[in-house]
Amino acid sequence: MNISIFEPLLPPEGDAQLEELAVRLVARSNQLAGQLHPHVRASIGDLVRSMNCYYSNLIEGHNTHPRDIDRALNDDYSKDAGRRVLQHEARAHIEVQRIIDAGHDPSDAPTSERYSRWVHYEFCRRLPKEFLTVRSASGREVAVLPGELRTGDVEVGHHIPPPADELPRFLRRFEQAYDPTNLSATRRLIAVAAAHHRFLWMHPFFDGNGRVARLVSHATMLRNGVGSSVWSISRGLAKTVERYKSALTLADETRRGDLDGRGNLSTLRLQEFCRYFLGVCIDQVNFMESLLQPSELLRRMKLYVDDEVSANRLSKGSLDLLREALLSGEVERGKAADLTGYQVRRGREILAQLLKAGLLVSQGPRAPVRLGFPIDVVERLFPLLFPAT
Repeated sequence: MNISIFEPLLPPEGDAQLEELAVRLVARSNQLAGQLHPHVRASIGDLVRSMNCYYSNLIEGHNTHPRDIDRALNDDYSKDAGRRVLQHEARAHIEVQRIIDAGHDPSDAPTSERYSRWVHYEFCRRLPKEFLTVRSASGREVAVLPGELRTGDVEVGHHIPPPADELPRFLRRFEQAYDPTNLSATRRLIAVAAAHHRFLWMHPFFDGNGRVARLVSHATMLRNGVGSSVWSISRGLAKTVERYKSALTLADETRRGDLDGRGNLSTLRLQEFCRYFLGVCIDQVNFMESLLQPSELLRRMKLYVDDEVSANRLSKGSLDLLREALLSGEVERGKAADLTGYQVRRGREILAQLLKAGLLVSQGPRAPVRLGFPIDVVERLFPLLFPAT
């Protein structure tokens, strides 16, 4: 098979609309990054990883309730077998993204074969056995081996990916084309979108390609300085899932004439997919920026605390501690009394109450406290982040 069969791997240079989208994404992500204290961003990142996994799995048709995801992270698994395997799947996704967000992933470019195999290995080795068998194009049942390229042929809708024995050649060309050292900053962002489609076009694994592609895109955005643990491309793709799947399918089309580039695949369709993908990224950055504006987040926090105080579930003075944690990132425990306006003992009681509720968290009994976002408050503090929880 001719290796050029999946060319072009990048849209042509000079696409003003694509370049404008890339520039806007940089500007919007920079604004979002500077909006909150790093400690607050870290706490929100824990929540957004759960959101990312929820939506990424939803794209695959696996609907795991956010509360079940939260329980899985606390080793509380359902007795129902169907729900339990979905909980394990969700936790696997979150754990791999946590490794990526912490910078403990391989140093290779995310578009390298080694990196994608690492993502697949780390994700699949955490999955229950129910997710590790699929049917090949011939109809026989085959095992999904963590980190191993497929050894048989597959069909994805009307698309037939390259034969298994050709995959190493295609992956080498893929890695070469998206080598970040050969691309400008703007072209690297456009390449994230193009690589997302071309990776799925190759379909290098028997299963898990969608999750790997989205995690690789997330990692590539991080390496390019526009990605963040506080926004997720998966939410935007899931919210427009029919368009996402349609755009992927259309980008599989072959060239439609002399005005459609010079490669085997359609240049115009690839450009359309890249515009869609980068547009979704910008939409999600804008969405999170609107949710995380400190003044608006503080307003929603006040409404929530006022309701909880009225119901005698929180004490007066709670908001003062939470406000300080939001604005300063963390609070020394000894400041509880001064912040709440009570005596030392009462200040400690309010602090303990907020820790028990999960609204404040700490790395140790004497360590400073920072904001926590338990699942029970997600709807109130971050409306529309998840579906109704």
